[in-house]
Amino acid sequence: MGSASSPEDCRELVEKADRDPGEGQGPGHGPIVTRTASGPTLEFWQAVLVGDVASVSHLLASPGTGLTPDIVFDTSDPERWRDFRFNIRALRLWSLTYVEELTTPIHVAAGRGHEQVLQLLLNRGAQPDAAPGGRTALHEACISGHAPCARLLLVAGADPDIPDQDGRRPLHLCQGPGALQCAELLLRFGATVDGRSEEEEETPLHVAARGGLAELAALLLRKGACPDARDAEGRTPLLAACSVPLLPLAEAEAAIARSLHLCHLLLSAGADADAADHDRQRPLHLACRRGNVAVAELLLSQGVSVNAMDYGGHTALHWALQGPAAALPCSPEQVVRALLNHGAVRIWPGALPKVLERWCEFPRIIEVLMNTYSLVKLPGDAVDLIPPEVLQKHQDFYSSLFTLVGRPRSLKHLSRHALRSHLAGCLSQALPWLPLPPCLLRYLQLDFEDILY
Repeated sequence: MGSASSPEDCRELVEKADRDPGEGQGPGHGPIVTRTASGPTLEFWQAVLVGDVASVSHLLASPGTGLTPDIVFDTSDPERWRDFRFNIRALRLWSLTYVEELTTPIHVAAGRGHEQVLQLLLNRGAQPDAAPGGRTALHEACISGHAPCARLLLVAGADPDIPDQDGRRPLHLCQGPGALQCAELLLRFGATVDGRSEEEEETPLHVAARGGLAELAALLLRKGACPDARDAEGRTPLLAACSVPLLPLAEAEAAIARSLHLCHLLLSAGADADAADHDRQRPLHLACRRGNVAVAELLLSQGVSVNAMDYGGHTALHWALQGPAAALPCSPEQVVRALLNHGAVRIWPGALPKVLERWCEFPRIIEVLMNTYSLVKLPGDAVDLIPPEVLQKHQDFYSSLFTLVGRPRSLKHLSRHALRSHLAGCLSQALPWLPLPPCLLRYLQLDFEDILY
């Protein structure tokens, strides 16, 4: 493979230096080998980047080049590496450049899925556990999801449990389309299924749950992963599954489905549905904060403590009403309704004006909250809390709401309120067993009617 510019145009990129034997070494690696990024060295790196096994083999075998399978390049100085990167760019390989402070050919080959190049380098004596930049080639293969490269490294003796510079093991880093295959290989070659990262103390199951990787989580559970392992913050994998960040609406449905699937898996494996972290945050708090009604209902069906408070004094209902409305995939009225039907303590009447002001564009939230009281407990000037355009948009509902301020509710509603109050301790269990028509049962369960009476 030829260079895009002549060797004389390439400045010397790495100056030869005398270093202590241990400087810049990783496990199983000797002193840093320094070369210039011109001539055979540049050709060698270009060949490794594109997976040109014939050129790699030819250059390693050529006498006088000084190339070795374990050659290490220090790419931490952008100025010194400018010409090398320019040459790569001129060859239209800019998107393939491998930028790391210290890297070797097997790291590049493993991270890019070049199996033949990796096999050649290993056959020529490359050390599988070399980690001059803090990661081994096995870490790189797992991050990129290149299972065939991971297998070559493991067969060559790579340590399946070796931590990287951040204290994460290869099993923590399995990503991409080949994540499941990489994990299976690691476990087959002796990786610890509950191995901890050094700082966060996370297990691979924590990482899989947080990343929405249901198949990987299922594999880890089958291999004996502890469903209730706790990280440095006291979080369990179930808490991790419930704490997936809010996503744009277009992606939210798939994310919610993955989260629900993971929660089912973990609960089926015996995970504690009510486990709290060091801040006393529970899975139900996190699900309600994100408006994830499917997960919230699943947790409620497990008998979790609906009124448990975190260290901030917030219950699940508080979190459902404090989430950022604009960021939620949908309005949380279904979550609020589910919590109230499972015995959540009602909002303090003095806080209702604040709730009205915050959620006025979502009248069903206001409806379900008001239907837990025998009277509409709002001050007479509460109408001023709602912008005129919102009043106009939801005219029928807000007209019915403010008409009832200081006036008695209908007999039908009062009967519902009395029955719900009587069954308060066992509301969710008792209501489905009542011999009532479906429409009346839905009414007792605070079904939405978009009007108050």
